[in-house]
Amino acid sequence: MADDAGTSLKGRVSAEEWQARVDCAALYRLVALHGWDDMIFTHISMRVPGPDHHFLINPYGLFFEEITASSLVKVDLDGNIVSPTPYYINPAGFTIHSAIHAAREDALCVIHLHTDAGVGVSAQKEGLLPLTQNALLMIPNLAYHGYEGVALNLDERERLVKDIGDKKLMLLRNHGTLAVGASAAEAFVGIFFLERACAQQVAALSVGRENVLIAPEAAQEETRNGPARGMGMVSGLAWPGLKRKLDRQLPGYDS
Repeated sequence: MADDAGTSLKGRVSAEEWQARVDCAALYRLVALHGWDDMIFTHISMRVPGPDHHFLINPYGLFFEEITASSLVKVDLDGNIVSPTPYYINPAGFTIHSAIHAAREDALCVIHLHTDAGVGVSAQKEGLLPLTQNALLMIPNLAYHGYEGVALNLDERERLVKDIGDKKLMLLRNHGTLAVGASAAEAFVGIFFLERACAQQVAALSVGRENVLIAPEAAQEETRNGPARGMGMVSGLAWPGLKRKLDRQLPGYDS
C-alpha cells in the first residue's frame, strides 16, 4: 500500500520523516499482532521531526495490520491534512493526540487503545491496583482522566493535558489506556506493561476483591525506587527484537 500516487513515499520525504513513518507503522502492526486493535478504531501518532509540529496518524478505515509507512496521514495541530493522501482521519483520535503532542515536548509518540482488559480496569473505581509486579512498575507513572463522552469536543484537550501532567501512562476512565513516549520503543513498552498489568488485574479479581493480595508496602516502595526507573533501557533492548518479529510474522509495514 502506498500514497495516492500508488508509490512509496520513501525518498520523497526527508529521511527523518521516513524513519518516523516506519516506526509508527511498526507500532500499528505490533498492536495488531498482540490482539489489541479495535477494528479500525483507536490511534497511534508519531511526531514528524522538524519545526512544523506535524504528526502522523492512521488513515481512517484501514485495519492496523494493513497500515504502512506510506499510508500514514500527516496532519498539523489543528487537524489539517498537510500532505496529499486519499484518506481522512478520525476526529476523536485527533482530539486526544493533538492535545498531548501540543503540550508535551517529550511526546514524540502517543498510543491509545480500547482493549477489554484496559477498558475494564479503567471502569473500576480503584483503578490499577498494586497486585502484580507489572502494576507496581506502572503505577508511579500512571495518571487518570475522567470520561466525557466520545472525544470530539476540543475543549476536553485542556483537561486531558492537565490530568496527564508529566506522566507517561494514563487510564482514560470508562474508555481505555494511553502511553506517551520519547520514541516508538518507549511508548510501546509502556503500553505493553500497562496492558499486561490490566489483564492480570482482571484475572486476579475474578475471585473477588476480598480474595486478592495487595503487594506489601515495602515491595511497592522498592519497585518505585528501582526497576520502574529503568524502562527506557528496557525499551531500547526490546525494540529491535519487536521489529524482527514483525518482519517474520507481519511484514510490509516499511513500504
